[in-house]
Amino acid sequence: MFTDVEGEKMLLSGKHDPDPTFRNVFSHQIPDELIFSLMVLRLSAQTTLAGRNLIRGSSGQARETLRKHFAELQAAATRLLAERLANLLTEVDTIEADSIKPLDDCQSLIEHGVGQADELLREGEAALRCGLGEKEDKLGSFTKKAMHIQLDSLPEVPALVDVPCVSAQFDDSLLSLLRDRVARHGAVSSHPPVQIEELQERPGSILVRWCKVDEDFAAADYRLQYRRSGSGGSQYEDAYIGRESEFLVLHLDPHTDYLFRVCARGEGRTEWSPWSIPQTGYTTLAPHEWRSGTEGYILSSRKNIALRNDSSQSRCPVLYSKAPTYFCGQTLTFKISAAGQMDRRDSLGVCIDSESEEESLQRDQAVCISTNGAVFVNGKEMTNQLPAVTVGSAVTFDMEVVSLFPISNNNTSEGGNFKLRVTIGSGNREVVFDWLVDQPVDCLFFGCSFVHSGWKVLVF
Repeated sequence: MFTDVEGEKMLLSGKHDPDPTFRNVFSHQIPDELIFSLMVLRLSAQTTLAGRNLIRGSSGQARETLRKHFAELQAAATRLLAERLANLLTEVDTIEADSIKPLDDCQSLIEHGVGQADELLREGEAALRCGLGEKEDKLGSFTKKAMHIQLDSLPEVPALVDVPCVSAQFDDSLLSLLRDRVARHGAVSSHPPVQIEELQERPGSILVRWCKVDEDFAAADYRLQYRRSGSGGSQYEDAYIGRESEFLVLHLDPHTDYLFRVCARGEGRTEWSPWSIPQTGYTTLAPHEWRSGTEGYILSSRKNIALRNDSSQSRCPVLYSKAPTYFCGQTLTFKISAAGQMDRRDSLGVCIDSESEEESLQRDQAVCISTNGAVFVNGKEMTNQLPAVTVGSAVTFDMEVVSLFPISNNNTSEGGNFKLRVTIGSGNREVVFDWLVDQPVDCLFFGCSFVHSGWKVLVF
């Protein structure tokens, strides 16, 4: 498919059409201005179509999100109200049961006493109706029973004012508060407050930069997510949460599309803003890896982390990269996650070759920094010094080609004919200098060396 002016001209002139009549009609020279205008119109049409698709797609997704959220909210509110109602009904049942029991016990005692009195009265009436012979015996029995009955020991019946009167009370402000909160719950935004500004490929990684597009939005934190692109892509996962506006996403497979999105959280808020428009990025650069099999070092599974162990205490060679994967114009970073004893012979840096058997990068054809902060160029220590390297330190190397000039009597004494401008950063300080090498180079090796064990360094 042609995308340039010549391609459009060939299509319009009929050079790809088998019909000679069509070719004859359009065989005249077509002005470049017309071709350019056509390309602009086609690009505008594609952009308009993409915009329509974005608006309709995002609107449909927003509707679905709103319906799902309020359905879940309604179900949760119904469940909470049902649980609260059940708890209150249980309280009513408990109060009723606890209050009725003493009254039931009192009622039983009263009924029992009334029954005894009725029975005794019937016995007395029967004694009066008897003849003189047995009346005296029955009246005597009646009198004895009447003396033992305890009608004056009945329980005290509580007054009605002392009896519980169960009722229900409600806070009338709940409905107004709920109405006010519901009226302010949720929001629909046509533009997210942050958007991804730039995606830069790095070796096995992508540097993502974002910026605010709503100047009135005060961001407290940003949240970056990414996932593999395509129908078989995974779910989004968090890559970064913090206040910075850029982040290097590591451990990415080269030549693989990834989707990135970012959102923000306002000052004093707990909810996140809408997501930015997802941007697709990929890297063609292979990840930096340490070389396997170097005595005295243990590598991680991805070979981007090296640990100086104690297997070689007497002599330990430089640990080089697997290949010359550092290119001028990139930033090479060494991140120190563990530190051992410091030694001035330690080194972190880049070099032209990796065949040297030296025990440090403090040699010819190399630039490096020692763990004490000293900077070395071709084995010579510079007067400028950086902060000492400790746990958490990030040492960065940036290089750019300054000039390429032929070898002559005027410059051979300078030691090279290819000049690189090197910037080494550590802590909050930088050292900038020109490095002269003997031959043009477009890629370099990186390496490290530590005299003592315990050092652990990540390269990216």
